[in-house]
Parts: sequence; C-alpha cells; structure tokens
Amino acid sequence: MKKIAKRELHRLERSAEAEFPGDPALQQVHIARKTLAREAELNGMAYLEYVRALTHSERPLRQRRVG
Repeated sequence: MKKIAKRELHRLERSAEAEFPGDPALQQVHIARKTLAREAELNGMAYLEYVRALTHSERPLRQRRVG
C-alpha cells in the first residue's frame, strides 16, 4: 500500500499545530485521521474501506484464557 511522503506529513503536523494549539492529543488524532484519509486516496479507496483493509490485514489477536 502506498504511504504519504515525509514532506506531506510535516505539512499535516504544522496544520494540526495551528488548528489545535496547546492540545497535543487532539493534534495527534487529527494527524492520524488525515494521514489515513490521504493514504486511502493514494490507494484509490474510500476512507472506511481503507481502514477496514488495514484491520483485516493484521494478524488476529490471541484470545485470552479466562480462568
């Protein structure tokens, strides 16, 4: 899957810092969402379709034993 360029990531970071000054947690959420949206666009997919594709490509988590 295609990834975004570092220059574009830095642009997103600066944009988030300007949009949400003094709130690093909200900045990180904004950057993550915009990054996923851009990667979906680069791969010719809708945002939710891309997120689903990422989650289904991961190895399943081991089930915990309760006991």
